[in-house]
Amino acid sequence: MQIGITSDTHIPVRAHSLPNILIQEFSRVDLILHAGDILTMDVLMELEKLAPVKAVYGNMDKPETREQLEEKIIVEVEDVKIGLIHGIGSKIGLASRIKKEFPETIDCIVYGHTHVPECRLEDNILFFNPGSPTDTVFAPYRSFGIIEVNGKRIKGRLIKID
Repeated sequence: MQIGITSDTHIPVRAHSLPNILIQEFSRVDLILHAGDILTMDVLMELEKLAPVKAVYGNMDKPETREQLEEKIIVEVEDVKIGLIHGIGSKIGLASRIKKEFPETIDCIVYGHTHVPECRLEDNILFFNPGSPTDTVFAPYRSFGIIEVNGKRIKGRLIKID
């Protein structure tokens, strides 16, 4: 199963729309996860045209968005449990803070907030931050990602936007 991963879209503040390459790549996925800072629910409606979407709210999302989404969720895909959360506060120690939000056995944590892309394994958990497809305020480039799940195996891939 292919899962499109995005976060920190910040539309319409940082961009007017999602990048074409993200739309192209996500048109081939089975599921899309958005890790918050959506700003407008129109983004999720656009993504829903491509594949089913699961999303959480971020610290920059408005009250009306927060009313429709949760702060964190667990998504079960095949034999894998993926924790989806935005994150908050300093990027220093963020991984350990968000790990505590999922006390049950989890295989992957998808998060955002820092805009810095990351795909790393720690304590048998894949920590995956897709970065931001629209903003480079904290990162050297714009990005998003794809996670591939095959049974109990999970593999992440970051996609840099030129």
